[in-house]
Amino acid sequence: MVMEDPRQRPGLPRLLVVDTLEHLASQAALEVQVRSKAAIEQSGRFTLVLSGGSTPVAMMRLLATPEYSQRIDWSRTHIFWSDERCVPPQDADSNFHAAHTALLSHVAVPREQTHRMQGELEPPEAASDYDRLLQRFFDGPTRFDLTFLGLGPDGHTASLFPGTKALAVSDADCVANQVEKVVSPWRLTLTYRALNASSAVIFLVQGSEKADIVARVLESPLNAELPAQAIAPQGSLTWLLDAAAAAKLERRN
Repeated sequence: MVMEDPRQRPGLPRLLVVDTLEHLASQAALEVQVRSKAAIEQSGRFTLVLSGGSTPVAMMRLLATPEYSQRIDWSRTHIFWSDERCVPPQDADSNFHAAHTALLSHVAVPREQTHRMQGELEPPEAASDYDRLLQRFFDGPTRFDLTFLGLGPDGHTASLFPGTKALAVSDADCVANQVEKVVSPWRLTLTYRALNASSAVIFLVQGSEKADIVARVLESPLNAELPAQAIAPQGSLTWLLDAAAAAKLERRN
């Protein structure tokens, strides 16, 4: 069941709360299906940004099933990533590896339309390569059709972590970012400039361990220590949460 907040006003994020991770995956997959159809009808292609972490894997596995995969024109779909750990693509910590295992190895996305970040390169080189790739692909300002993002317990999203240099970058779409006390401390990440140019951004968040940070990000005053608060796309912004992650939201209660 999907619960949409009836008190939403223009300018606020769209808030969708579902019962379980299964429902979260189903709603997210439906968003991909609907938005891909609309984008292809409008421009002839669909540009989708995948995020790392465990939550989107359930959505990707569902997209790989015939029920969804047969309703999406993968031949006109281009896949990008919000961020990547600086590891080889076959590494278990690679966001590309997770997406390839759950989705890309099961659907007919042409290989040249899978635009991975090359985490095996030196971080500055890999970031510059991806930045140039985006410039060539869009032949102008980067504008993704649909971008999925996650939320870390410290308020980070993509690999935009509190107190890191990437938060201040405004002249590039992808940068290398060094983060302390995490797996693979060198990361590649899209910047606010690229993320906020998206036609639609959807945060996927699940689990009771995220309830506190969800409430802080969505309901506390703007705080530079909560990078996810700075996601304000030109298009729509949706927070898709399971009931456990939404448990401490006043807007829901």
